[in-house]
Amino acid sequence: MATFFQSVRQGFGRGGNNKNNPPKSPAQAPQDPRTGAMSNSPSLSNSLTIDNLAANDPDAPKYFFQEKYAPLNVRGNFLTLCACPKNVEIGEWLAHQIVEQYRLLHGMLQVIQEVNGVTGVQICNESTCPTMSAGRLTYTWLVDGRAAKISAPKFINRVEKWIVSKIHDPVMFPTENVNGIPETAALRDAAAAASGAPVPEGANPGANGTGADEWIGKSSGFPQTFYKDCQGIMKQMFRCYAHLYHAHWLNPFWHINKHDILNMCFVHFVTVAKYYQLVSDKEMEPMQPLIDLFIKQQRVPPEALNGGHWAQQAST
Repeated sequence: MATFFQSVRQGFGRGGNNKNNPPKSPAQAPQDPRTGAMSNSPSLSNSLTIDNLAANDPDAPKYFFQEKYAPLNVRGNFLTLCACPKNVEIGEWLAHQIVEQYRLLHGMLQVIQEVNGVTGVQICNESTCPTMSAGRLTYTWLVDGRAAKISAPKFINRVEKWIVSKIHDPVMFPTENVNGIPETAALRDAAAAASGAPVPEGANPGANGTGADEWIGKSSGFPQTFYKDCQGIMKQMFRCYAHLYHAHWLNPFWHINKHDILNMCFVHFVTVAKYYQLVSDKEMEPMQPLIDLFIKQQRVPPEALNGGHWAQQAST
């Protein structure tokens, strides 16, 4: 296999945390959309438990769906970051995109995994987030072959471990030259399901010209299930973003003035997901109002909609 993906994966940690480097509070905390100005007190997070409880109320206002609360901290077209260069094989490029999207998501998850110095618990904890919810929707996890509701911190922890294990799986994400056709990841997925890990869903896109004997990434040594696995990983990452917004947009992202960075990461994620058809429209429903807003603003570029990459391939 070519060395592109191997080069971009260098330095990617195996789920290592940098919790010793929490995001710094801005010099001036933003105005709370509900209660007015907030002081920039170092003990602010100690008094914000109620914000988590309110955020987990499905009837609570969703400020992040409003345009005035949806800025980005960067300008530019995210298509330049997600479109596959002509000299890079698509399988390698998708592998790179998965690693990059997880890197960005992991940075956002670290924000809610910050431990309160007084209570000794994370911002996202068993009490404030007893389920992995996104508004009225609750995500479940396979436990002993059955769908079970588990707390958000447990769900997120398992998702992160699962994604990292996939990225460092030499079968799914090979970095060495492969002779012949590699074994598929079907047996590994079956074992993951038995252990409670999420099983990827989705099929290869019909517009990309692949068939039973051809698949995305074949020429670079990726297994036949590679694209399907990428869909599964992106789906679980989307669920983490949905929880970040619905349960934690106010506390902590708004209070520490990092909501614009969260928006930037999410727009990048949605652009990649739509451009390569990695997350279904139905799966995206919990965040659809914000996605529609970003589409209207062309933050998510028109070229990314309706599987822009596969449409482009079909027309050439």
